[in-house]
Amino acid sequence: MKPTFTGLIYIFLAVPPVHAETVSPLQARGYNVMPQPQVVKLRASDFEFGSDWKIEVQGAAPDDVAIETLRDELGRRYGLTLGVSGGNVLRLILAPNSVAVGASQDGDKQGLAEQAYKIDLSRDRVTIVANAPAGLFYGAVTLVQLVKPAHGALLLPEGHIEDWPDLQTRQIYWDDAHHLDRMETLKHALRQAAFFKINGFSLKLEGHFQFKSAPALVEPQAMTPAEFQELTDYGLRYHVQLIPYLDGPGHIAFILKHPEYAKLREYPDSNYELCATNPDSYKLMFGMFQDLIDANKGVKYFYLSTDEPYYVGMADNAQCQEGRRAKELGSVGKMLAEFVTKTANYLHDRGRTVVFWGEYPLKPEDLPSLPSHLVNGEVYGPQFDPLFKKHGIREMIYTSSEGEEKMFPDYFPLPADKRVHTGRGTGRRVTDTFQKITFDTARRDANLIGSINAGWADMGLHPETFWMGYATSAATGWHPGSPDPAELMATFYPLFYGPRVFNMNRVYELMSTQAQFWSDSWDQVNATALKPIWGNSYRIFDKPQPRHDQSLPLPPVPAADLTTSHDWAKDNAKRFQLAAEFLRENDELLGLLNANMARADVNRYNLEVFLAIAHLYRQNLEMLQTIQQMNGSLQGADAAHDKPKAAIGSVDRALELANTIRYARNVVLADAIATWYKAWFPRVAEANGRRYVHELDDVKDHLPDRTVDMTYLIYRQLLLPL
Repeated sequence: MKPTFTGLIYIFLAVPPVHAETVSPLQARGYNVMPQPQVVKLRASDFEFGSDWKIEVQGAAPDDVAIETLRDELGRRYGLTLGVSGGNVLRLILAPNSVAVGASQDGDKQGLAEQAYKIDLSRDRVTIVANAPAGLFYGAVTLVQLVKPAHGALLLPEGHIEDWPDLQTRQIYWDDAHHLDRMETLKHALRQAAFFKINGFSLKLEGHFQFKSAPALVEPQAMTPAEFQELTDYGLRYHVQLIPYLDGPGHIAFILKHPEYAKLREYPDSNYELCATNPDSYKLMFGMFQDLIDANKGVKYFYLSTDEPYYVGMADNAQCQEGRRAKELGSVGKMLAEFVTKTANYLHDRGRTVVFWGEYPLKPEDLPSLPSHLVNGEVYGPQFDPLFKKHGIREMIYTSSEGEEKMFPDYFPLPADKRVHTGRGTGRRVTDTFQKITFDTARRDANLIGSINAGWADMGLHPETFWMGYATSAATGWHPGSPDPAELMATFYPLFYGPRVFNMNRVYELMSTQAQFWSDSWDQVNATALKPIWGNSYRIFDKPQPRHDQSLPLPPVPAADLTTSHDWAKDNAKRFQLAAEFLRENDELLGLLNANMARADVNRYNLEVFLAIAHLYRQNLEMLQTIQQMNGSLQGADAAHDKPKAAIGSVDRALELANTIRYARNVVLADAIATWYKAWFPRVAEANGRRYVHELDDVKDHLPDRTVDMTYLIYRQLLLPL
């Protein structure tokens, strides 16, 4: 996982902001489109759009995906079927050089022109014109979004739209490292990405792909090469590139934990990083590359994730002599550049444009050692970006919708006075992404090609929680600076769920703040039952350091005479006061989710996931209250210690309450599993003739790795003596 940004003040000093209207012209008229088109000229009137309209096509095939999507989405969202005759005409025209591209950050005007379109809207005729199939598709999607239900009719505004992207590629990162989504789930995700003009879908599978060249690392649930190609073809039909993603030299415990590959480790006692001077390391990587690209024909890009290669160039032991090679080359950064060159050139020679992470330990003087055909998947600041540009390496602006949050992304912050613990602040994912893409100094210093927004699976969040981050990131990559983050979110809700949902901003606020209290309501402690961490981003530890668990201070165990030692309730008063407040807000959240389940016209499963998460929040809050009641029962036993029958009764009541906690925990977990597994294959130790090797990463501590199954959702509770 890459670090996230928290402050952008320096940016505003360096780059003048893009002008944005207080309210976009479409939003001012009650219309929702995402991304906001570059040019919108509306006339005063609206007109009805209905079944008396017919489709005419010029220059495009009758089965073009733009026409298919237009029909499907109008039917699915509005119950509208266009006729085959009638006086009103919706015309789709595909004609090269028919739409001009205006001002843009990306200098590749041809690449942008392929996605450009224009729409003329009048009472008896709507015309969508595009230079290429992708543009025609985006024009069709915009028209679908533009339709407004009002008073039993469907309306469109009279006017003119011209549109093209500011950056040619707008990618998302989808993380299936710790689970495998079902094929229908991934196909739905690809279509949904296309609906929001996302055209790159970087899929991390790790052992969930059936590598022919490395069968030992294939996990029980794994996609076949034929399925990967089927998914690739499906994405390409909707103008979305399904991009393979493979880590190296770091972040590959999923490989190096296997005894068959332990000899490739940089350090024998760490499964985190590959030895970059071992020829067998390249043999393994090239074989895995080839397996993926053979099952991914038709795609331009490949993600060579050089994310966080902390220790490259440092090892000097019997099985890896990177330190010696780094000295020969002149720096550890040049050692990383050599690894990148060898691996990226293999992919480049086979027709792929390679995206890598150009980060530490690279230094400015190391950049000339990299091949210029690379794309850097992250901008790296004024010290680096001009040098990447000078060397011919294009760059992308990286943002994330999830980092280390548990349960739900930080779309809204939890106020400091609503926290048990001080010191942990939160950002606003949509606002931070908007500011990064719109105002980063890379707009001045880099040769930008696109943006990518990551939804990391490190904490085991359900991917359904990332869609607002994904959609608003792509919208800002298409049209930076307009509209503002609040309008972006307000536009997302009716487009994602349908126009009848209500108060969704409050839903996302409550989902965010309840998740943060879910984490904050417990204390951080050192783990005692797990192997320790070998090193971090700064150094290899002299002595491995403990991982972190979460725990709760439980009421003191009574003495033999049933007396208690201290005032536990007083010590935890704030924790329980806040839990009571959040329980009331959970009532509100569940009410809103259930009401909107009945009103959502599309993506209702997303709200099912939210409901399951909200019940996990609630179980935690009710557990805190129950522990408080247990303490009251134990205090009652203390007060009645000279009345044995009453005292024992109070102790029995505390034990009964503990049983209710365990029962409620198991019920809510079962409900969550049932919901998750509608989209995921089960997380199991053995299936399809393969066994899962359960070995923790020596450097990274990803919550789903703690368990083989779904009990990672309640892992911290399993550590309590309840």
